[in-house]
Amino acid sequence: MQDFNIIFTVDQTPTEVFEAVTNVRGWWSESLEGQSARVGDEFIYRHGDVHYSSHRLTQVVLNQKVVWLTTDGSINFVDDKTEWTDTEVVFEITEGEKGTTLEFTHKGLTPSLACYQACSGGWSHYMDSLHKLITTGVGQPDK
Repeated sequence: MQDFNIIFTVDQTPTEVFEAVTNVRGWWSESLEGQSARVGDEFIYRHGDVHYSSHRLTQVVLNQKVVWLTTDGSINFVDDKTEWTDTEVVFEITEGEKGTTLEFTHKGLTPSLACYQACSGGWSHYMDSLHKLITTGVGQPDK
């Protein structure tokens, strides 16, 4: 099954893209609990009572790659509330002739999951927020 994936290219440098990716409060949620920039950092995301997930950064390659392991999760609108647990969120940054490309993949978020439609829609929204943070300096995170 295909993991959820979004790719976009911007005019900004790999450094600027990396800094935006690791500024999770700037594009996902201002109320994030914890840290999200270095290997071993852990953080918690909450979206009301609908979604909770905790993440640990397992790989950080400066200006190239960031990987989060979802260590725990609860999604209240599906039967298996732990669908995100043990999935990985991967950000890969590459520089090319036409700019810097960011490839976002949520490994384990596949169409076979009950939350796929809602979760992929959510990620699409937040990747748009990340794109805005990268290109304008202002994202649209949850408050």
